[in-house]
Amino acid sequence: MSKTEIAPIPDEAIVDEKFLAATGPGGQNVNKVATAVQLRIDALRLGLPPYAWERLKELAGSRLTSSGELVITARRFRSQDANRIDARARAAELVAKAYERQAKRVKTRPSRAAKAKRLEAKSARSHIKRGRGRVSMD
Repeated sequence: MSKTEIAPIPDEAIVDEKFLAATGPGGQNVNKVATAVQLRIDALRLGLPPYAWERLKELAGSRLTSSGELVITARRFRSQDANRIDARARAAELVAKAYERQAKRVKTRPSRAAKAKRLEAKSARSHIKRGRGRVSMD
């Protein structure tokens, strides 16, 4: 799967799709029509490999319940259809990001010259600070 092409969420993974009263654009229509969408997806049914499951838990944060349901709420648009499409797209994008493996960090060691430079700077600072001590009147 390439970065530009994101696979849609399979229908069997979608547990529930609820429409709620939304805030935001829509004027008085907001008070009459439930346009916001709350999409619940059973993340366990997505069949994610272990690395992707861990990454999904990290990315989703509080949107992932303890029972393994991913909850996406979309209220950006004024129509149910647009919000439904937005919620599914955001869920698919989140799952696609979970599949991306992070590059492993390669440990590096400072060179001998870098260590010497650091110690030199420490001793120079030490001499400066030592000069700020009490002055004796001998």
